Parts: sequence; structure tokens; C-alpha cells
Amino acid sequence: MGEALLGQKRTIMCGELRESHIGTNVTVMGWVQRRRNLGGLIFVDLRDRSGLLQVMFGEEINKAAFEKADLLRTEYCISVSGEIVRRESPNPNMPTGMVELKGSSIKILSEAETPPIYIKEDLDASEHIRMKYRYLDLRRPDMQKIFVIRSKAAKSVRDYYADNGFLEVETPMLTKSTPEGARDYLVPSRNYPGMFYALPQSPQLFKQLLMVSGFDRYYQIVKCFRDEDLRANRQPEFTQIDIEMSFVEQDDVIAMNEGLVKKVFMDVLGVEIETPFRRMPYKEAMEKYGSDKPDLRFGMEITNISDAVKNSDFKVFRDALDNGGSVRAIRVDNCAGMGRKDLDRLGEFVKTYKAKGLAWVAYKEEEIKSPIAKFLKEEEMKAILDTMNAKAGDLILILSDSDKVVLQALGALRLELAKKLEILKDNNEFNFLWITEFPLVSYNEEEGRYQAEHHPFTAPLDEDIEYLDTNPIKVRAKAYDMVLNGEELGGGSIRIHDSKLQEKMFNVLGFTKEKAWERFGFLLEAFKYGPPPHGGLAFGFDRLIMFLSGTDNIKDVIAFPKNQNAFDPMTEAPNVVDEVQLKELGLSINQDGNIE
Repeated sequence: MGEALLGQKRTIMCGELRESHIGTNVTVMGWVQRRRNLGGLIFVDLRDRSGLLQVMFGEEINKAAFEKADLLRTEYCISVSGEIVRRESPNPNMPTGMVELKGSSIKILSEAETPPIYIKEDLDASEHIRMKYRYLDLRRPDMQKIFVIRSKAAKSVRDYYADNGFLEVETPMLTKSTPEGARDYLVPSRNYPGMFYALPQSPQLFKQLLMVSGFDRYYQIVKCFRDEDLRANRQPEFTQIDIEMSFVEQDDVIAMNEGLVKKVFMDVLGVEIETPFRRMPYKEAMEKYGSDKPDLRFGMEITNISDAVKNSDFKVFRDALDNGGSVRAIRVDNCAGMGRKDLDRLGEFVKTYKAKGLAWVAYKEEEIKSPIAKFLKEEEMKAILDTMNAKAGDLILILSDSDKVVLQALGALRLELAKKLEILKDNNEFNFLWITEFPLVSYNEEEGRYQAEHHPFTAPLDEDIEYLDTNPIKVRAKAYDMVLNGEELGGGSIRIHDSKLQEKMFNVLGFTKEKAWERFGFLLEAFKYGPPPHGGLAFGFDRLIMFLSGTDNIKDVIAFPKNQNAFDPMTEAPNVVDEVQLKELGLSINQDGNIE
């Protein structure tokens, strides 16, 4: 059984003790990392959130404390009092390694069974076990460091926005479903049978209404929810830094949030981030990198070589060009010696992106090797190498198809090669970038209508408004994404604040006036009463913490995450509920397990 504290108070954290504390009497509390019995002496490594401290118990120091220390096992929770002394065998690898606590009294606050996972850094255990015993996983020092970083980052965010005149305002968790994107999580209402709340995918509409309310500058670190398939950097519930500003244009929002990033990276990591960040239009990003979130820490830009082969008789190139497609390539420096098996694997890789096959040219000192050389004239091969600025030793990888397939496949191939060749292995830089001028809409073939690329409230570029009626695909948006090392860190836009333009946008998206008012009437009604020009942005807070802490898995930065199937192995949620609860909501479960 555990002993009570009975008025005993902790005087200092384990990891804070230094040589300056020698000769002082302290009381520390924490968990037993390990215990070593050397006969007349017992050494205990005691751990709390701040770090480790060596505690020494001796028969000659205090026999009762020594005998109780002999009962200790890993992860027992204890309190120890005594004098800080200099260690006879210092450990320079520990912050507390020059001192130790000479234990004169000990209380076992609670005992512990043998834990199912080791409480140590760099744990090699299955994700399922770590999540099932998450409270033990979170005891590990490397995990606790992540949450120290998360806490520091949240404080830095709040300080920055408060210093810049923003108000922190909480928006509702129970709101109206307005499906235009990912699936909503729905919550049935007891008071309104047959009706549902939705958990917010974003506070988007509420933050715009706060601008109509005259709040001028709003921010919130807020939970959001999306019922979608998960990946390593996605969770069904996630946290975002959400902001909105009145009387601003795109440059104002961008400058404000570059300042935030600069402050957070300095406060948390002591890293100086250079501003302003580079900006790149969406079209350029897609043409050069095949991605709207390009990683610019390495080259291998995509080059259009269609002109170099436009007169070629090679059927593969000819068919692509005749059908309105293109021939494009990337240059891989000093890789002309890549083996045939590796090249074949890359060919299979691009097929997963609907490419029909991969052509290659190995430009070697003594010869040019390529399976397509026999189909090309000598001047055509030379034109390809010249267009690619190739030098002896380089490898050229070529795709020909529709622009969409070629760009997507080469963009993915570029990243695959960076991984395979370990180009970024020792790269610790933070490469920030803004992508701007996104398409306002895209055409959904399945639904036979246009859909918003960002959301329906994004403003079009002024010079493109004329195309809304005639060619919506041509319209660019006042939208901007912040990209860091090939990952979207945040995204936002200047919003439509004119009710007539907003109605026109809904019309382009296939909403009748009645349908638009049914779904978004409260916003359209608010726009009758003098809405200011406004815009904003939302950062993925969890994703930001991933960069700050150096992990590539979002589950590491969320205290109690869900697994790949949106299930929590620890609490076993989601789970069944009582029949009484269902009855109160007017719901029942049929034989197939579906809700009725």
C-alpha cells in the first residue's frame, strides 16, 4: 500500500539539482527508473518530468531508509528527503551528474507492477502497445520533451497574437453541418429528435462573423474534427491555430504570420528564421515540382522537354503531344550508373500515379545509354540533354502523358528519389515558402459541378472575377498556403465580403439561391450589415509541433491520439452505449449494427 504525504512537500524537481545545491537538504518525488544494490549501498535513479537524479541509501546513513529502499522496484512512486552531496563518480552526460541525494528518509507513495513497456527514450515497441498504455508511454523522457515543446509553442503563439492586438475568442463545438469537403462528425440532439449538431471542421464561418461583429483581430488555438481516412500526419480530432483579421489584404495576413513563425521558432528552438519567405504561384509550383507543397531543400526540378521532341517519330512521345499532353523530365545528378533493377523499380513506382512507363537516359562519359535511343534521332537526343542542362554522369528520367499525370508522377518520383538517395539525410534546414494564386474552383466529374478548391468563401483575384460567368476554371483565388520542407503548415485566404459576389460564388458551385440560403443563410444575412474586408489563416498546430520536435508522426505530438482506424486502444473508443441513451435520442441499432 502507498503511504500518504502527511504534510510533506516537494522542495525541488529532480532534474534541477546542481553543484550549487551541495550541502542543502531537499525533498524530491518521482518514479524509480532503476535500482542497484551494491551491498551496503543502494543507488536509485529517480525520475520526474525535469530529469533524473541519483539517490544513495546506506546502512550507515539511515538503516530504516536503506531497508525500505531495498523494497523498491521499477516505476514505484516515492518521496525521498536528504542532503545533496558531491558524487564520487560524476556522470558528465547527466545535467545532475555532479551531485547525488544522500537519502535519509523515504516514503513509498505507491507501488507498481512490472510495466508492459520500458520507460526509456527511443523505445522500440509496437504502436498498439504504446497507445494502449499511453499513460506509461508519456512517462518516457523523449515524449515529455515533446509536450514541453508543445506547451512553449502554445504560449509563444498566445503572446504573439496578444501583443499584436488579437482577441482570443472561443467558438462553438456544437454547430450546423455544412458539408462542403470532408465528412462531419455528427451529434444527435435529444431536444430536437431527428436533428443533429456537427463538430466543427474549422471555425471558418464563426470567425468571419466575428469580423462582421467588429472584433477586428481574432485568434484561437482550437480543436477541430474531420471524419476522414487517416495518414501519418492526420487525426480525426486535431488542433489548429486559427486567426482572422479585418481591413487587410493578402500581404498583411502573410506578414503577420511570418512574424508568428519567426517568434515561435526562436522561443522554442532558439532558431532564427529569415523573413520574408519566398512566394511562388501555384502554376509555377506544379510546373516545376508537380506539387502545391514543394520541398525546395533540393533541386531535381521538372523540365518541359516537349519542344525538344515535338518532331519526333517516337510513338509514345507523339501520342502524348497529339492528345494535348506533354513530355517532361527530371535530372538526377551523378546517377548515370544507377542499376537496371533500380530503374525498373522507379518505372513501377510511377505507374502507381497512372503513368504508363518511365523512359531514361544515362549520360555517361563514354556513351549515352537509353532504351529509347534507337527511336530518337541524334539531334533529338542532343536537344533533350541540352534542355536538361545535363552533364556527363547525370541521369534523365522522362514521362509523357497528360499534363496532370506527368506532373503528379514526376512530383512523386522527385520525392521518392530524394528519399532513396538520402539527399535530405543530414539536412536540418527549415525551408519556408508561400504558395499563392491557387485555382478558385475545380470541376468534379462525378458530381458534374464545380467545387471550391479552398472553401466557398474564398475571394477571387480582382482581375479574374470576369471569368466567373464564362470560364470559372481560369479564376485564381486570393488564397495562400505556408509550406515548410514539403508539408503544408497552414493555409488561408482573403474572404468574399460582398453578398452579391458570395451569391454568385454559390451559383458557380451549383447551389440554387434557396439551397445557399438554407445552408449559409446566417452568413448571407450577416453580410447585409456592413461586413469589413477580411481574411485569415489556420495553421496545423500539431504539424507545427512535429517540425519543432523532429518527429514525422502526428501521434507523437498528441497526448491521447487515435490509431489509423480512428480508434483509441486505451479507452476503447468508439464503443457501444446504453439502450437508455439511444432511446432518449430516438435512435436504435438494427441487426446489421447500423443506427436507425
